Amino acid sequence: MGHRMSSHHKDSHEGNQNGSSKRGGHSRSKHGGKETHRLLSAEHFGGIVKIQLNKAQMRFKDKFFGCVSLGEQTFRTLTSIQYVCTDRPEWKSEVKIALEANGPRIVHVSVFETNRLSKSNLVGYCEIDLSEVVDHTQETFNLYDPSTKTKIVGDIELVFNIQDQFETEKSFARRLLSIVDYDDNGELSLLEFRDLLKAFGNKMLDQELEDLFKKADENKDGNVSADELASLLAIHAQKTHLINQCPVCGEDIRKLDALNSMVHLSLCFDEGSGNETMTGGFLTEKQATYGWLFKISEWVNVSTYDVGLKSGANAGHILVFDRSTKRLVEEVIDSKIVLSMRAIYQSKFGLALLDSGTRNLLLNLSEKQGKKMNSPESAADIPKFINFFQDQVNMDELKYPIDHYKTFNEFFTRELKPGSRPVAHEEDDAIAVCGADSRLMVFNRPDDATRFWIKGRKFSIGGLLGDEKLASDFDGGPMVIFRLAPQDYHRFHMPISGIVGKLVEIPGHLYTVNPIAVNSKYCNVFTENKRVICVISSREFGKMAFVAIGATMVGSITFSKKEGDKVKKGEEFGYFSFGGSTCICVFQKHTIDLDDDLVANSERSLETLVSVGMTLGTARHIQANDLYLARRPTIKDSVVGLDNQIAIEGISVTDSVNVPEGGFGP
Repeated sequence: MGHRMSSHHKDSHEGNQNGSSKRGGHSRSKHGGKETHRLLSAEHFGGIVKIQLNKAQMRFKDKFFGCVSLGEQTFRTLTSIQYVCTDRPEWKSEVKIALEANGPRIVHVSVFETNRLSKSNLVGYCEIDLSEVVDHTQETFNLYDPSTKTKIVGDIELVFNIQDQFETEKSFARRLLSIVDYDDNGELSLLEFRDLLKAFGNKMLDQELEDLFKKADENKDGNVSADELASLLAIHAQKTHLINQCPVCGEDIRKLDALNSMVHLSLCFDEGSGNETMTGGFLTEKQATYGWLFKISEWVNVSTYDVGLKSGANAGHILVFDRSTKRLVEEVIDSKIVLSMRAIYQSKFGLALLDSGTRNLLLNLSEKQGKKMNSPESAADIPKFINFFQDQVNMDELKYPIDHYKTFNEFFTRELKPGSRPVAHEEDDAIAVCGADSRLMVFNRPDDATRFWIKGRKFSIGGLLGDEKLASDFDGGPMVIFRLAPQDYHRFHMPISGIVGKLVEIPGHLYTVNPIAVNSKYCNVFTENKRVICVISSREFGKMAFVAIGATMVGSITFSKKEGDKVKKGEEFGYFSFGGSTCICVFQKHTIDLDDDLVANSERSLETLVSVGMTLGTARHIQANDLYLARRPTIKDSVVGLDNQIAIEGISVTDSVNVPEGGFGP
């Protein structure tokens, strides 16, 4: 017999934490309470990949599960089938994912130990570029320590089966045929053809089915082959649906066109491999790993998965779009800090506290914390810090070994090895680059920033620069916000080449620069915090105002350049001491065209995770080199590129119990 079609898949609390029905790895989402599917056009459909996690060999014993991420889709296995501590976990799990022609291709595979009630711990990962994978091969990949690629913690056996659009269509027809190919001869008789269509909810009369069979039998040999069946489905679907209902998940697919019907059924069908189907519906790895204690906290509304600014100011879980891998990742923030920030920045009572003395308290606290982080005793906190942020601090990039740093602040302001941050098109000054490892927001006009991100009632460019006359030079110009989190490399670099102007220090407070505060209507982080202003004069971009903003625990901003220095894009400009912080660049009107992917993400209130040296935009009045223009990021490289329906509906994040109804989008 050929492939079988399964109408039942195992669901469990552990494997399906989000409580929604997932079959065959096909994820369904909701928009406004109505279930929808990721729709694809023939132009955008790139085929289907099946990823199989078989087993791993680890360097220690524990209970393990695996996660697979591609773009904004994340899937997880159950705990290893042994359900005991072992150094050779087996999962035999698989997932099928529809690929977009110009969509993400970096598959991120992670292994977690799960010997805890409320938290799973990432212990190893690998990344595979699908464009370099040979189809239908079984291969073993090294698993690396989350903080360094020089330390191997195990290996994992994976199988990739990749079909392009043409192969998917042929495979789909063969799969359909095999369902009722009773004599297993690879063709359908009239009886088998009739049974097939009726199995999919088609209610044609017998005579109509017989006429359709004769039409499909192009060579008139009395049988319908897989190729003839594929041709029939493609042609007839333009008139009326031959397949009305998915027999696996029960969904009515008459609303879908021929291509999306095929994709839906291909993802739903179990091909009889005997493997467990991974659970989907997760946006990020972290969301997929929460244990039952997290679910209880969600049930009592301790935290939410708000995305964007529907209620983004209250978000306990901040999602950002990783520009390198084109996937959504979750920012790590200590839950106690989240609660305290909400209490201070998200209420009128908290605002009253800020007015009555908390501002001075934050200044004093930052000063004391700065002294502590400069003490020899603080070096003991470095390993704890690295462990907390796991895969977000790459130890391979450090210029010096850990024992070189005698205080925590020395580690915090660490330098990187030469070449760790290559500068895009280094010799072309008409191309601006990102000035910090950060979460980036870009806006073509300041008004866009206040619509999509900055909710302080008094924000203005004049307030930011502390000089209304200076601000007039930048009236209506683009604005770029680099938000550095504690785990980031904290040296900031020049986005453009030019001449350094006067460094003007503006005293102020030290509020947090976390989105919880930035998105608050009760305070004005960027116009009230301590900051240093410097105007860079550039042949390509005119004037650019560079603003380095201090934040909670960041009392010190140090510059490595001085007034009059000639600087090259990508060169170090300065650094922040301990804490999170922000750099803002304001350009003059009509001087820069920002990269489309960065603009698209920002218009959806979604920060983009970037590194120093990545492209930012191009000078409007000077032609950039042709190589850059040919490969310049587009909207397809943004979060919109993960699913072409996002352009219309926004990303749905309601497929889990820990996401309130709604989503983010325009």
